[in-house]
Amino acid sequence: MDADKIAQAFSSAGIEKNITCLEAFSIAERYNISKKEICDYCNSHGIRIRGFQLGCFK
Repeated sequence: MDADKIAQAFSSAGIEKNITCLEAFSIAERYNISKKEICDYCNSHGIRIRGFQLGCFK
């Protein structure tokens, strides 16, 4: 996982404590980061994912 790349993407998007599924998808596509990497980053940094779209994050 490229934590620095994800941290920079989140910072640019103003994400600190929460992210929606839609925002995560957008960041994944824009920065060529897998959804799984974003999920792992969120879990390890205490960022809550909300507004789930079915089957995308486990």
